[in-house]
Amino acid sequence: MKPEACQAVESLKELPYLRAYWERKQKPEAGGENSWDLDNTLLSGLHVGLLETSRYLHETVGDFDGFVRWIVEKNDGVLEPQRLQRLRRALAGERVGPEVDLAGVDGLSEEDLRHWDENGYVVLRQAVSQEQAKAAELAIYAFLGKDPDDPESWYWGGQGHTIWVAMLRHPAFWANRRSPRMVKAFAQLWGREDLWVSIDQGGLNPPERDGWRFPGPHIHWDCSIAEPFLFGVQGILYLADVAESQGAFTCIPGFHKTLGAWLDGLPPGADPRQEILKHSGAKPIAAEAGDMVIWHHLLPHGSSPNSAARPRVAQYITMRPTRWNYNEEWK
Repeated sequence: MKPEACQAVESLKELPYLRAYWERKQKPEAGGENSWDLDNTLLSGLHVGLLETSRYLHETVGDFDGFVRWIVEKNDGVLEPQRLQRLRRALAGERVGPEVDLAGVDGLSEEDLRHWDENGYVVLRQAVSQEQAKAAELAIYAFLGKDPDDPESWYWGGQGHTIWVAMLRHPAFWANRRSPRMVKAFAQLWGREDLWVSIDQGGLNPPERDGWRFPGPHIHWDCSIAEPFLFGVQGILYLADVAESQGAFTCIPGFHKTLGAWLDGLPPGADPRQEILKHSGAKPIAAEAGDMVIWHHLLPHGSSPNSAARPRVAQYITMRPTRWNYNEEWK
């Protein structure tokens, strides 16, 4: 390990909350306070994904030092001091500012915010430049060993029968995550600027054909739908133009306002997550390369079958503040 990586390891060992997180994951039977919001803040600040971290801790029998070394390796041996300092301050309870300068940055317009309030989703036009979107699109094809101009290549390779692309830390993805316009929009919706970007993956949803049918995800929620209904947001960045028929992101507009009444109207014993699949109000959202769809997490949403000529290529991004209200009951 290079000297700078060794220094990063030693610095990371002193990070508040990291050891407590590791101990709780190693011995869940020992109890301890669960802090889902701080867990996400910690991992986002360390630039590691939730799924890959959970997999590492589940599959690897090791000590705390090994876990720290794994984090440093995922960061290519570099953890910038200013990033760690911002994370330390946040975990200690201090209100930190945004990671990028938002002075003079345009985000969502008043019309956008009215649309958000009514429908529970909004399209942030040109969240990133078309050049940035193209760079990330080509990075996904390269990561998968696929050729954007060879339709036969879209259906083979290590991706498997899924639309998910497990690419997390490519420079093109980082450039998009740091878009000031995107950060500004999330800050407007949360009403605060101490935001942490998720380390999420990409997506490639090719056209359906014989032998390859859309595998999902179909309409669903990624959050608990138990009361009280709490605020949260999610986002998908289109890396190429997406028509409604092109496997577009799909949601049921306005459902965040009627969720309670809908749940109350279900037959006794009915599973809401199965019943929502029967809903007829799902709408595919078309947009251009560089546009981002942001939605309230209580909106049922999913991807859709692609009947167009080209794949839908996307990057999943969300941002959350250091602390937020979440529902510990899963429904």
